[in-house]
Amino acid sequence: MPALRLPTFDPTTEQGVLRLSIAASLAMAAAAVAFGLLANSSLIIFDGIYGLIDVVMTWLSLLVVRLISLSTHVDTLQSRLNQRFTMGFWHLEPIVLGVSGTLMIGAALYAAVNAVDALMSGGREIALGPAILFAVISIVAETGLALFVRRANRSIGSDFIALDAKNWVVAASMSAAYLVAFLGGYVLGGTQWAWLVPYIDPAILLVVCLFVVVAPMGTVRQALSDILLITPLDLQTHVDEVARDIVARHGFLEYRSYVAKVGRGEQIELFFVVRADDPPRALIEWDRLRDEIGEALGEESPDRWLTIMFTTDREWAI
Repeated sequence: MPALRLPTFDPTTEQGVLRLSIAASLAMAAAAVAFGLLANSSLIIFDGIYGLIDVVMTWLSLLVVRLISLSTHVDTLQSRLNQRFTMGFWHLEPIVLGVSGTLMIGAALYAAVNAVDALMSGGREIALGPAILFAVISIVAETGLALFVRRANRSIGSDFIALDAKNWVVAASMSAAYLVAFLGGYVLGGTQWAWLVPYIDPAILLVVCLFVVVAPMGTVRQALSDILLITPLDLQTHVDEVARDIVARHGFLEYRSYVAKVGRGEQIELFFVVRADDPPRALIEWDRLRDEIGEALGEESPDRWLTIMFTTDREWAI
């Protein structure tokens, strides 16, 4: 009898990896809040809040991935949803990535302000036993998940999973900082440096917050670039090379290219200006030329929106 497979958490698919990450994030967030309250640690509580935000944003990422997948299958093109979003759902990907990174930065800034306030108010007394136990559990679990997600994404190549792997690395780094801080507090207890122990929790929290603020900035910057439809230079260069070759070989007057990258989707529009006295061609010949251009641009993909037009009027190409 073949082994029973659970497609919900299939590690070979983007949606399966994200579902697994959601479940793990929810479990770790719940544990962080519980241990944080038990240990009276704002550092651990922040870890739980960070994890809860990650759960919500990963769930949204999973929803967007499913919408993009459905919209690129022919058998669903006539659905009511696709009729309302005829241009696809690629634009949702950078929005979710940008919002996710922005929320992470916002939560970190808020926690940093609280950490500064605690430092100025004499620190915070914490129970080191539960705090150290949670830090050890977190390091093991989060490091394992970071390695697993990164390895899974080698064959999937998803920006969502890449961001999720980055979040697990950040979480594991935070847990390592917790462990160092709490062990340091345990060692200092009962010594002449014991007065430093209450400052450990808010001080490490402040350092972690500064790290969390920096980590998602690259993702937010790329998401903003996609939302604003800023043309990727490498893609524009490749499209222009193909278009110039077509113009030279077929004797066209000129071309206009419009290129953008939106999430995983590439949007390419090419307008070729043909001579008004160019000999008439059958429609099938123009279609063959479109196929030639499409092949020159690269392998066909459901995530590529390609429009190729031929006209004798320059105004249509502007």
